[in-house]
This record gives sequence, C-alpha cells and structure tokens, in this order.
Amino acid sequence: MGLGVRARAAWPGLPLLHPQLSPAAWPQASSRLSRSSGCGGGQWWNQPTSIRQSARLHNSSGTAECAAPGAWRGSVAMSPLLYYALPALGSYVMLSILLLRRPRLLHTPCVPAFCPRLAAHRGGSGERLENTMEAMENSMAQRADLLELDCQLTQDGVVVVSHDENLFRQSGVDRDVSSLDFEELPLYKEELEVYFSPGHFAHGSDRHMVRLEDVFQRFPRMPMSVEVKGENEKLIHEIASLVRHFDRNEITIWASEKSSVMKKCKAANPEMPFSFTISRTFWLLLLYYLGLLPFIPIPERFFLCFLPTIINRTYFPFSCPRLNQLAAVVSKWLIMRKSLIQHLEQRGVQVIFWCLNEESDFEVAYNLGATGVMTDYPTALRHYLDNHGAAAWVS
Repeated sequence: MGLGVRARAAWPGLPLLHPQLSPAAWPQASSRLSRSSGCGGGQWWNQPTSIRQSARLHNSSGTAECAAPGAWRGSVAMSPLLYYALPALGSYVMLSILLLRRPRLLHTPCVPAFCPRLAAHRGGSGERLENTMEAMENSMAQRADLLELDCQLTQDGVVVVSHDENLFRQSGVDRDVSSLDFEELPLYKEELEVYFSPGHFAHGSDRHMVRLEDVFQRFPRMPMSVEVKGENEKLIHEIASLVRHFDRNEITIWASEKSSVMKKCKAANPEMPFSFTISRTFWLLLLYYLGLLPFIPIPERFFLCFLPTIINRTYFPFSCPRLNQLAAVVSKWLIMRKSLIQHLEQRGVQVIFWCLNEESDFEVAYNLGATGVMTDYPTALRHYLDNHGAAAWVS
C-alpha cells in the first residue's frame, strides 16, 4: 500500500494526494486542501483533473447551501408586504369600478339649470355669417338650447362678439379689435368659410358685429357659452359685470382653453358655471385611467370637447398630416370611453362634443352618452333630433 493510500485510509475525509508528492510536503498540501473545502473555496493545488472537477461540484453545492438561508429570509420578509398589499389593491380596484358606475354613492350631483342638446357654434356659423344677430335668430328658430360665442374688447371698452382678435379673416381689414372703437369696426365679408366644413361658405344679409350687451337683451333667458381666449382682465370683468346686470349667472358658461384665464374668470364671477380647460382635461383623463376619478371632486359643470373622429376629416389641428393621424388615433383611444362620459353625466357634468356638422358624427356623440352636440348647422342637427329624438335621449 502506498503512502497516499495509507494517508487516505487514516483520514477518510482527505482527498487523494498526488502520488509524486513527498511526505515532507503533505502538511502544506493539507492546509491548502482544507482551505479549499469551505464555501466558495479555490482550486486544489497540483491535483488531477478529475479531482479538481469533483471539488468544483462540491464547492458549488456548498455555495448554494450557504446562499439558501439568505434567499429564504428575503422571501419571508416579502411575505407580509404581499399579504397586505394584494388584498388592498384588489379592494381599491373593486371600489373604484363600483364608484365609477355608481358615483352618486359618494357624490351628490348638481342639478343643471338647462340641458343643451343643440348648441350653435359661433351662433350658427354654417347657415349665416358667424356671430351675427341674424345667425343667432336662425339658431333660435331651430330651437337651439345654447349659443356658443367668443368675445373681444374694443378700444373704447365695449365687449363685442367676435371669434378673432385680428379682423383680417372676417372682414379683410388687418386691424385688431382692441385698436378700434366699436363704431369703427368694419363689416363682415359677404361670405365666410365655415371653419369645420372646409370648402363650404356661409352667407347672410347681416354683416354687423354685435355687442354682447345687445345679445343679452335680445335673448334674455337663452343659455350661452362665452369663451375668453386671452388674458385680458378688463374684458373678463366687463363680461362678469354684464352677466350680473342681466341676471344670467346660472345660464352663462365661462369657457377658455387656458387655466390661467379660467382662474381669472372664476374670480371675476364665481357664480357662473365653467367648463374644463385643456390642462384640466388631461388631468381628468389621468385620474380616470388611474382609477382615482370616482374619489375626486369635480368643480366643472361642462365638458366641452372635440369629437376625435372629426380629426383629419373636418378638423386639422396640425399642419402635418401624420401628426393629425396620430392625434386622431390617440385622442380616440383616450376620450371615446362610454364609461367616462356616463360617469361625468351622473355627477352633473354635462358633456358637449364639438364641432360636428355631419349626421354620422351626431350619432357617434349621442351613442357615447353626450348631453349635446355643438354644430355650425343647427337646422341639420334639429332635423336629426326630430327624427332620432327618442333614441338620442336614451343614449
């Protein structure tokens, strides 16, 4: 029996030493072997290949055994978190869905002062010249429920109904409303292109710009949406004063795309209902998709929003066709949610889609559950409502 074999018999746990290793070198080799046998040890010194492979297997299993207790402790630490988080998340989702469908369990809706099924855009700018008294008279003849108007302020402090601050598109005169007195304002052109029906033109015998005061006097109980485009505090305070003077607080809506302007409008007359601005619309959609909307108060009373299906057809917000296509797809996915529209309606927020001039668009809007539609052609929308009135109201 060789020395290596006898050493193996004396110490069974000792791996077989190299046959050529001298007895004097055994202690040093043994110390190296003992260090390599622990968790994460290195290679055996001067050992055959088969033995080194065996050692690697031994070391890898030892490392796994050393790591296993740490992994077990991590799983134990995660268990309480999952134990409480998953039921809480599930409860939140179920409660959010319940309150989205039945918001009156948490919120008391405001009773609207009027219900605008037919809203005339710019007073009915597809059938008569926009924002003229003749256009508004025509819309009233079609039993419109709401007149949508834009206001500007003249140099002498008169609030006039005009969509543009600069008069070139409307009259051919390259002057701003604010640079002229009311008596100096030019006449409208004999025909004006309908913005949301490209290639179509409106005509009319009345070409005069009108004062907001005259409109309030002519239609004292007609609901109106008054849009303010710029941060003109004098204009805002003049409108607020006229609304109070004619006792129209409940039937005149503040409208603006900008939150900074809306803040000033609400400060000037907080009794008037107001609509969502662009930034508030994004906030609304974010809350809806996070499931938080049912828990959040909504101070707005009107959601005036474009119908996404008109983008790239009658509405071109961007000069680039590809951007318009992208906007159509994204906005359709985000906004055209029946559950969102119904939730707003049940909470007293009236939804009006603009600016729709085709019967197919009327149908889409009412099928989504909208309160009403804003159009340039009140006669066409009245015809649709008279023929589909019951179905539109049920929607």
